[in-house]
Formats: sequence, structure tokens, C-alpha cells
Amino acid sequence: MTNENVKAVLEEIRPALKADGGDVELVGVKDGIVSVRLTGACGGCPMSTMTLKMGIERLLKQKLPEVKQVVSV
Repeated sequence: MTNENVKAVLEEIRPALKADGGDVELVGVKDGIVSVRLTGACGGCPMSTMTLKMGIERLLKQKLPEVKQVVSV
């Protein structure tokens, strides 16, 4: 799994985030753990944990089975 693979999957979910005034930025990938930063409206949203786990993490695990976890930094 490379940063490019992860970025390609994040591009799939980015339009939905931008529609709500937010975005996601890849910080890094290490040992199956993907670190991202939610920005814009997503950064301070009370639902950001759900977006992270049920949206971003679920899609990444589906497309890239080697993803173990997605964390927000």
C-alpha cells in the first residue's frame, strides 16, 4: 500500500466531503495505519468521528484490504 493508492481512494470520497464544506488530507501511511487530517467544516464537526470511521475508514478498507485503521491527527 502506497500513499498514491490511499490518495486515489480519498479522491473518491472527497466530493462528498467538499459538498458539506470540508475536506480530507493524507498525513501518512505506516504499518497499515492511515493518518488523515479533516479540514474545513469537517475539522470541527461533531460528526467527524463518524465520517472518519463509517465513511473514510470503511471505503479505504474495502478498496485496500491492507488498511488496518484510519486515525485523525
